Formats: sequence, C-alpha cells, structure tokens
Amino acid sequence: MDPINKPSIDELDREETARLTLDFFHRLVIHHALWFAEVRHQFGPDKALEVLSEVLPRTMGIQSKRVAKALGISHDGTAPHPLARLPEESLKALRDAVAVNWLANDGVWFQAVEFSRDMNDAKRCNDTCWSRFSPFEAWSVKRFLGLPAEAGLEGLKQALGFRLYACINAQSFHEESDGSFVFRMDECRVQSARRRKGLDDYPCKSGGLVEFTSFAEAVDPRIRTECIGCPPDPPPDGSVCSWRFSLVTAEETPPHP
Repeated sequence: MDPINKPSIDELDREETARLTLDFFHRLVIHHALWFAEVRHQFGPDKALEVLSEVLPRTMGIQSKRVAKALGISHDGTAPHPLARLPEESLKALRDAVAVNWLANDGVWFQAVEFSRDMNDAKRCNDTCWSRFSPFEAWSVKRFLGLPAEAGLEGLKQALGFRLYACINAQSFHEESDGSFVFRMDECRVQSARRRKGLDDYPCKSGGLVEFTSFAEAVDPRIRTECIGCPPDPPPDGSVCSWRFSLVTAEETPPHP
C-alpha cells in the first residue's frame, strides 16, 4: 500500500482488510488490558478483579456473538459452533497453539527489552509482569473451575493443571504429607530450546519465586511456597525446577502485631 496515497478504509483490498482486522483485534486486547490496569491502579487488585468478573462474561458474549453474526455462523450463547464443534484433536491442538503463542509473546517482549536496554531491565520487567499476571491467571482458573476462595492444596493441584504452562511443559506432582506436596517442572520449553543451542539455562528463579508464590496465594492465601531448586540452581531431582507447597494452619499463622 502506498504510504502517501492511502485509500480510504473501504477501498482496501482483501489482504489489507484482513491485516487491518487483525490489528483491530490487537487494539481491542490492549484497550481491555488498559482498562483493567487503570481500575487496578485506581481501586486496587481485589476491586479490579471484582469489576472484571462482571465485565468478562458480558464482553465475551457481546464479542463472540457479533463476530459469529459477521461471519454468518451459528452461536449457542457460549462459543461459535464451528469452534465448539471442531474435532477433539483439532480443538486441543488449537488450545495448545494459543498457549505456546502466549509463551512466544512473552519471549518477544523479553528480548525486545533486553536488546534495547539490557538483561537486568528485562528481568526486572519480567518479574513485575509475573507479579501481576500470575494472580490474574489464578483468578481466571478458579473462575473457570468454580473453586472456592480457600481452595486448599487439592485446589492448587487442580489450578496448576489449568495454567497456560500445563499445555506447554511436562509437569508432575509428588505427595509428601497431608500438609504439603512437591510440584516439578520436568521439561521446560524455554530451557530445552536453550540447551539445544548449547546455552546455559536461563536463570529464572527470581521470576519463579514471584510466579509460583503469587499464584499459590491467589488460589488460597494460606498456602506457602518454597523453592527446592530452579535455575541457576543445579537441576533438582532430575527436573528443571521444583517447588514445595504447604498449607499453613490457623495455629501456625503468626499473629498480627
């Protein structure tokens, strides 16, 4: 498209219209995120999630129905029929592709900051992002599964199985006692890629401490997180990283000063 003699929006060819439509989707996502970020800034994270719980079903319903209508496809009130009626294998492949796209997007952002600034700034942005995304993902999973406010260790196990990472990495659970369990990331897509290239493991412990601690506490504020090992630590028990989650009883909780 000539950058000087630009056609009007209705004069674009099919390729440019398709590209513009994808750009519209991107603007929608950013605008949605900016609204959430501003409500969080103005009223705090709890109120922001409370407002989001009202916004999300309304906006998803409006958007999916309107897109279905524009494409001339049926909609059952939950999802467009062509999506909901995909063969199971295709639907799972799409689910996993979306999860991997999330990870790829994360990597693109990290590298953009790293190359324009430095590794320290990229890690700082990364850890701050996790401190906000991880509680949000826990909220999303709890909402999807219908978990209670204090879901306990069993609820945490369920929630960890519904993270985006559950469709990307190999993970496992190992019982220790009635009051704790160990979660292991047995394979990590990021670290595996680095090892194939002959690179050292990415030192993700600082981000992991934020990620897993905030996720577990958002599932149940009584849960405590301990890092058994995470890069740059030596691989624990043959896994890439390993985490212990325990439930603190009322008797073990220190009193407020």
